[in-house]
Parts: sequence; structure tokens; C-alpha cells
Amino acid sequence: MEKQLEFVLAEIDRDATKKSVEAALEKYRMFLLTQSLDKLPKVTQQYSLDVPISNTNKYHSSTEETAIRNVDYERERSEYIKRVAMAVNRLSYWERAILIRRYMTEEDVFDYEIYNELGMSERKYYRLKSRAFYKLAFALRIEVYKKEESEAVSL
Repeated sequence: MEKQLEFVLAEIDRDATKKSVEAALEKYRMFLLTQSLDKLPKVTQQYSLDVPISNTNKYHSSTEETAIRNVDYERERSEYIKRVAMAVNRLSYWERAILIRRYMTEEDVFDYEIYNELGMSERKYYRLKSRAFYKLAFALRIEVYKKEESEAVSL
């Protein structure tokens, strides 16, 4: 008689996962709204006797450091926006419609406005929104698991 392999799936922390997805969608909205950093480089000359002349390229001026930060920020922002948009596009039509109207537009709208606009009941709206949150959490790998009782006690 063969033994069947047994494994236990960790339980999802619903509230923490919901907060995680809402934070990710808020970050998406902020990244869309931000055009550039307010961190401008210093353009005044500074002389220092403490900085040795080096050809190793390890010392950068403040202008170079700011340019590097700006490029890194732009790259991070565009990659994040693309990643969230791709994850949302993998959802079903109604789940996608709910998330786009509620979280991915410039204007703030309320849930009741969206389910009235989409012509669905409040119950169906919240059920679809909840399912969309979990799918998005797994797609973005931001789901939160509950701690085991033994782990919580030992900490």
C-alpha cells in the first residue's frame, strides 16, 4: 500500500493581504502621478582637499549622483507600473473593471458609485472585488500568510 504525500498550505491573512494590495495600488497611482523628483543637484562648485584624485570612478559629483538617482527612480517606477498593469490585465473582465475604476484612475471614486455605474448589486461587487484582490496579491507576490501558533508563541 502506497503512502500518500501530505502537506499543509499556509493560511492567508485576509486583512493583511487586503492592506498589502491596497498599498500596492496606491503606490501605482502615486507613480502615475509623479513626473519627476524634486531632488535637484547642487550646481555650486565645492572644493575639498580631503577628496583624493582617483581614476576608479567611485567618486561622483552631486550632479552625477542626482542623475543616477533619477534614472534609477524612473526605471523602478516604469517597471512597477508595467508589472501592476500586466497583473491586472490577467484578471477577468469584471474584476479588471472594478480595480481600474476604483484604484487606477486619477480621480477618487467610492465603491457605491462603481457598482451603480457597472449595474451590479453591492454584494456581487464586493465578492468580485475581494476575489480580484486575492488574485492580484498572488500575481504580484504580495500575499500575507498567518503565523503558525507555535511560531507566534516561540517569538
